[in-house]
Amino acid sequence: MYIYLVNKKVEIPLDFEIDKLTNSIENAISGEVFDTFVSQISATNKIKKSEWHFNWQDEIKDHSKSVYCLTTQNNLDIIQGLISLIDKGDHIFMDLIESAKFNKGKDKLYKGVAGNLVAFACKTSFERGYDGVVSFIAKTQLIDHYTQTLGAKLFKGNRMYIDTKEAKILTTKYFKL
Repeated sequence: MYIYLVNKKVEIPLDFEIDKLTNSIENAISGEVFDTFVSQISATNKIKKSEWHFNWQDEIKDHSKSVYCLTTQNNLDIIQGLISLIDKGDHIFMDLIESAKFNKGKDKLYKGVAGNLVAFACKTSFERGYDGVVSFIAKTQLIDHYTQTLGAKLFKGNRMYIDTKEAKILTTKYFKL
């Protein structure tokens, strides 16, 4: 995500938490697993600003980005998480990712939402012929977390990437290929 300060573009680092790598999403209390569905969101979809930390309408309006929502197969109306992707021509860049408010913190409803969305970014990269490579900007304090949970590697500064081997692991965990 970019913000502009006096004609200067500043990248906003991502701070998503990988709570658990599941094979879908999992109810945090019962452990029940739910099949998921990822679909692209258009400007006609209304994302309530009050339900999200980030302004997703701005992401949707930016034609350089594609925004996708994660739902369960059983309930396509409730969005579990959102991700904004940019096709860089040789890899996929995760511009923004967010779990729904009810999937954050110690009282979250579902585990595995962020992992599912990252796996979707890797799947998209494979589908576009980029060998699963995905990059993103990480908050400094989360670099080790992404290295350990996703197998992400540090490229330069806070820019990280997920390479083919790790992308394949994530993609096969969440999606039937």
